Amino acid sequence: MSDRAGHIRSIAGALILTLVVACAGPSQPTVTPSLPPESGTPSQSVAPETGGAAATPTADAAPTSTAEPSHSPAASPTVATPHAGPTYENPVFPADFPDPHVILVDETYYAYSTNSSGKNVPSISSSDLATWSPERDVMPGLPSWTGLNFGTRWAPGVMEIDGTFVLYFVACDANYSPPAYEGQVCVLPVDPVDRQCIGRAVADNPLGPFVDDSDEPFVCQHDLGGSIDAYPFRDVDGQLYLYWKNDGNCCGLPVGLWVQPLSEDGLELTGEPIELIQRDQQWESPLIENPAMVEHDGSYYLFYSGNWWESHLYAVGYAVCETPLGPCQKPLDEPIFEFTQEVFGPGGQSFFEDQGGNLLMAYHAWTAPTVGYPQGQRSLRIDPASFVDGMPTITGPTVGPQPLPR
Repeated sequence: MSDRAGHIRSIAGALILTLVVACAGPSQPTVTPSLPPESGTPSQSVAPETGGAAATPTADAAPTSTAEPSHSPAASPTVATPHAGPTYENPVFPADFPDPHVILVDETYYAYSTNSSGKNVPSISSSDLATWSPERDVMPGLPSWTGLNFGTRWAPGVMEIDGTFVLYFVACDANYSPPAYEGQVCVLPVDPVDRQCIGRAVADNPLGPFVDDSDEPFVCQHDLGGSIDAYPFRDVDGQLYLYWKNDGNCCGLPVGLWVQPLSEDGLELTGEPIELIQRDQQWESPLIENPAMVEHDGSYYLFYSGNWWESHLYAVGYAVCETPLGPCQKPLDEPIFEFTQEVFGPGGQSFFEDQGGNLLMAYHAWTAPTVGYPQGQRSLRIDPASFVDGMPTITGPTVGPQPLPR
């Protein structure tokens, strides 16, 4: 009797299990978003636009090969949990706005970018960092020393100095040509003989119009490939400095980041130029650019972008400097801020403080999976920056609503 009862219980148990599985339905597979291929140019990359003042920057020839990065990318972007209070959401300005530089004037934020949409130096403004409105071309006229309609107004830097606004910009030096060269310079497409140089222009309004009345560039290292990506910096003692990159990758020359002191009005260079760092790490290949200096508790942090601007591997690194003039040393052999599955190629960074004194980083990035023009856009994004035990920390790249710093 007991054997028969046990047999009956076994059959009943099997029947119940069968019914439960049938009701539950087939199991759902786990879907894991795929990361981009580990190469210098992702498969989505397309050729950049060319032609006219609205042309996408193309002076840096695309690398023939890119070394494999020595680190793993961030697994996922930073997504905020629900919270009360004002928020922002990246990209805060979804249109093309590469190499952004942000300043705060009274209670309004102004941002400037590399040339796009037919403007030499595009600008936008915001009262809250979350919503941005397009403004005018702040430098509609170009100086006599550059070529007209030549789209290389890259990575502008703006600083207010005693009520005057000084714009440091990039343009092609039309007065330069190498020995024995008989062709025309400063015409598209960008040629290795061209030299991009830094100019400076002034205005009494953050929206310009900025005017450069000089007949030659402000900074130009012709023998080192030219000079680009100017970044003004005011130290705690009031001394002004200008940082930039020599554009050696235009023509097979070494690439480094430089600094030189400025006069009190920011319109003259003083002292001598000093090279701070060079491209010397695997992840940086083929170039470093966009220097941005930050002071914190008596230490100086030189942030920069590395790798190829039209790649998902473009990222942000940094060096620690003893003074604004160096010496500087890179503490890491990998980026501090890099791509995620939703944000590709973050870089072109600048730093600013909001109305509450909080430090933020403005930067551009491609929205995955698209990298490259004309389909992609290097849109404007912002994220908080801080320091923990002397180490910089940058939140992000973030997606979804984020709390605005207070």
